[in-house]
Amino acid sequence: MFRWDLVWHFLFQDPNLYFLRAGWLTLWVSVVAQAVGVILGLFLALMRMSRFRFLSAPAGAYIWFFRGSPLLVQVLLLWDGLPRLFPGLLLSAYACVLVAFSLNEGAYMAEIIRAGITSVDPGQMEAAKSLGMRYTLAMRRIILPQAARVIVPPLGNEFNNMLKTTSIASVIGLLELTGSAEVYGSQDFIIFELLVVATFYYLFLTTMWGYFQSWIENRLNPDRATKTVLVDRKEWAARTFGIGSVGGSGGTLTSGR
Repeated sequence: MFRWDLVWHFLFQDPNLYFLRAGWLTLWVSVVAQAVGVILGLFLALMRMSRFRFLSAPAGAYIWFFRGSPLLVQVLLLWDGLPRLFPGLLLSAYACVLVAFSLNEGAYMAEIIRAGITSVDPGQMEAAKSLGMRYTLAMRRIILPQAARVIVPPLGNEFNNMLKTTSIASVIGLLELTGSAEVYGSQDFIIFELLVVATFYYLFLTTMWGYFQSWIENRLNPDRATKTVLVDRKEWAARTFGIGSVGGSGGTLTSGR
């Protein structure tokens, strides 16, 4: 029989902080892997767009492999296969997960960043070069800031997916949210209840990230209107508590781009 009391207990009264530590580990792995993946993806995207075959071909092969094979298989190849190829070289669970997730995310981010860069008018680069800018300087100051508006939404979706994909790490014994639910739940045969607890944590993390992503996209939106409302104390009380009149000369509304 399903026990809701255990769910509430581990959600709000977890004495050993099992899930709080697991939630922090999930967030930490996601942030590090995503950050490395973005940096790696930027270099791969520039290599993929290069006119030199010796740069574009390896980048294309890398993207083909990591996008075409399951992430779970990549984790197991590092965890199980690497010691077979190189005896004595055994990565810890943390290192294995971070390397596999970062390499995999780099392939996806390469395509996202490439799409963002190609969305910018080629005339922007030509104009920058006509002003004497080098390619790297023009890319950093002209192209990438404009491409960011295209890159950020799918990047945010990738990080949202990364938060949930960390559950794959449980197969090699890493005690993130899913792994903690399986390990601690198996001791008292309450795996299902603890998986529900883990689901609440996943929903909390992805929901908070959704708000943060919306804020970032709003900041990058060139058409957003910034509104500043200046009110005196009487106007503040009138708007907050409905006391007095809202009209009059107490408040001034200014807006601009």
